[in-house]
This record gives sequence, structure tokens and C-alpha cells, in this order.
Amino acid sequence: MAEEEYWDAIIIGGGPAGSTVARYAAEGGLSVLVIDARDPIGSPLQCGELVPTNEEMKRLCPNVPEMDDLFRTPENAISNTSKKMRVVKPNGMGMEFDFEGLVLDRVAHDEALVKLAASKGAEYLLGNRVKRVEEDSVLLSNGVKLRGRVIVGAGGHNDPIRKRYWSEKSLNIPVKFALKDGNHSDALELHFGSVAPGGYAWIFPKESGSNIGLGIQRGASKGKSLEVYANHFIDRFEGAETFRGAGYLPMSGTIRSFVKGKYMLVGDSAGMVLPSNGAGITIAMIGGRIAGEVISEHINDGLDLKEYEKRWKIQMGSVMRNSKRAFRIGNLMFRFPDWVLNIALNRLTKGMIWRAVTCRRVFWLF
Repeated sequence: MAEEEYWDAIIIGGGPAGSTVARYAAEGGLSVLVIDARDPIGSPLQCGELVPTNEEMKRLCPNVPEMDDLFRTPENAISNTSKKMRVVKPNGMGMEFDFEGLVLDRVAHDEALVKLAASKGAEYLLGNRVKRVEEDSVLLSNGVKLRGRVIVGAGGHNDPIRKRYWSEKSLNIPVKFALKDGNHSDALELHFGSVAPGGYAWIFPKESGSNIGLGIQRGASKGKSLEVYANHFIDRFEGAETFRGAGYLPMSGTIRSFVKGKYMLVGDSAGMVLPSNGAGITIAMIGGRIAGEVISEHINDGLDLKEYEKRWKIQMGSVMRNSKRAFRIGNLMFRFPDWVLNIALNRLTKGMIWRAVTCRRVFWLF
């Protein structure tokens, strides 16, 4: 790949957000390059691997069009399907809800997104780290300089464009998880209380074993480290541990602006995670499609890149607002002692809890 080569779009990060931007921009006939330090993309695993089914997404995000075209999860990337979610109180008692979820093989899922984008004409440069971005140039750590008409930051919470050109801060919650052999639950489980202060713990059963982990807010952890909380929860469950991973989730919701000049942010770097439930994969892909389509129309027809923000607000604005409100309420509620939560999470509040988790208005009047 020659230095100074000029691309219509350069995307930093080839996860679900970046590969989706690449797919739709390339579909519009653009020259698209995705740069990622990982090789292969998808490794190492960094999340709980849960996504809603397409039908569940249509209920959760009713203003998002053509979801079946966007979410084409191949069978080999689905480890398990579930129709139940259980919210577990500190005393171990659970409240069950109908919820259609897919527990992924996340590595296979991300690989499939790369292949889909490549089939549309996007190119990938793997195993290369971005040193910095200046004007229309992306400088790699090996000294190569690449130039792009539009440059997209899809590199997560540590994205180089976000770090250099955006001053707005996000609440990044650290998470740790493990893959363990064995049968640990017959439903998707979310555990609240002192087990994961300021966050929640999870058990997501897979075809073989489970993804078990948690995230916390350090300000609520009373001086104990994430490692201590993670070990305490993960070690409750029997079975050989086959993998342990970690990451960060931006849990304060989307930032105010996704576009600055020729720079755009998408996915975790733009805060595209629903704060009330931690959902990020499908949300990043929704943002990725909008960004890719807008970039295509910008290059081909002169559309203002700010259209990206307008379309996002139409499709996801109300869902994100509801999720932010629910997170603020939960942030207060889940700091109470466990005995208070055991009382507060009951049949009378069950409906409000589920509305919060599914990003609807918690209270019907506002």
C-alpha cells in the first residue's frame, strides 16, 4: 500500500461500528480503508456477547428501518438463543421477563462483518496502529501516511480522533468477564447490588458454558478493585475457565456531537451504548449504517456530514434519552444497601424495572 494514497473514507477500528460504516460507504461506490491494530479483528474478546434478536430490536428501536438488512448474523456466530431474561436481586431471588436474545460467538460475528464489508469493496489494513490524525492524514506507527476525504473514529473509548479533537468526557465503566465451561443458568441473568456496585453482573449461557462477568463504577466500589469483585462473582460458578477478558463501556450515553469538519465518531467512541442496559453492538451498527450512508451521499452528492447527527436523532434519539434517564434513576437506586434493593425490586416495581432495561419511559407521565 503506497504512502500518500488518497481514500474517500478511512475508518480507524474494524469492530461492529467500523465494519458497518465500511460496508455502507463501500456499497455507495466509495474507496474505503479500515485500519485496525488487531489481526484478526474480533480477538481478543472484550464483551458479554449478548445482542437482541432482530424481532426484539424492532420492538426496542421502532424508528430504525430495515433491521433485517442491517443485522445479518450468520448461524455460525450464534452460540445460543434465549427467550428469558432474569433480573436477580441481592438475595438471589429473580424476576423473569420475556426477552429474545442471541449470545454470540463474538469473534465469528466480527469476522462475518469484515467479510460483508469486504464483499462490498472495503479494504482492510490489519496489525497496524494509528499514531495520530492530522488534517486529512492518518499517520501509522510504522511511518506510513494515508490520506482520506472523511476520517472516522471507530476505535472505542481510546479512539485517537476522539482523544485529540473532542474534549467531552464519558463515564467509562471497566468490565471483566470469563468464559467458563458448565451449565450455570437457564436464562440471561442480570445481577444487581453490592456484587457490582454502580453497575451489574451477568451470566449469559452459551452453547457450551457461559459468559460470566460484571462492570462497576469505581466511585461506588468502596476502595475495592474491579479484580476483587470479578473474582468474587466469577468464582461462584463451577467449571473450567477457558478465557478471561476485560474492556470498558461508555455508560453516559452519546456525546453531544459526532462530527467535526471531516472527522466523524461512531460506536463506543461516540458513546453509542445504552446506559440502562449496556447494549452496544447493535447500537454501534445502527450508528455505523447511518454514518456510512451519509459519507456516501457526502462524497457523491455533497450532503453535509452533519446529516449523520440528524438521522441518528430521528432513529435513536428517544431510545437514548429514555436510557439515559433510566441510568440516572438506577444510579441512585442501586447505591442503596442490598436489603433496600431486596424490598424495592418487587412485583409492584417490576414493570418500571423492565421499562428501564428496555429503554422506554420509566414513568408514564414524563
